[in-house]
Amino acid sequence: MKKLRLLSGAALIATLIVAGASRADTISYADAVSALAKACGTDIKKFCTGLNLGNNQIQNCLEKNGGKVSPTCTSTLTSVTASIKQRQAAQIGFFKLCEHDAAEFCKGVMGEGNILACLLKTKRIDNGKCNQAITDAGWR
Repeated sequence: MKKLRLLSGAALIATLIVAGASRADTISYADAVSALAKACGTDIKKFCTGLNLGNNQIQNCLEKNGGKVSPTCTSTLTSVTASIKQRQAAQIGFFKLCEHDAAEFCKGVMGEGNILACLLKTKRIDNGKCNQAITDAGWR
């Protein structure tokens, strides 16, 4: 199994969910929790009993047992990791991508959270990259 860098805590859970289409929307952390048992639950129970999500314990366990982990779990880890990284990149980069729309439609609004709220309220955003970043970040 190819070594994967997964995130700890809730993000690790999210990495254990199957991604949809090739340019799929990103996966929500809430959906990740409910899909964990379906995607890798059997493998975690079989190989990683007693471990918790913190300190990458489950990630390390699944990697250590990579040859024994089910193909479904392995493919889920790979595809979902990409989706989570896309979500995180969108959350980090949304302000830069939406800078023009924020200046045009949210004049005088201070703080990224308030600007995001303003952008979500306006239906006039014409920047496709801004719209996609907001969607990929999981805010719409």
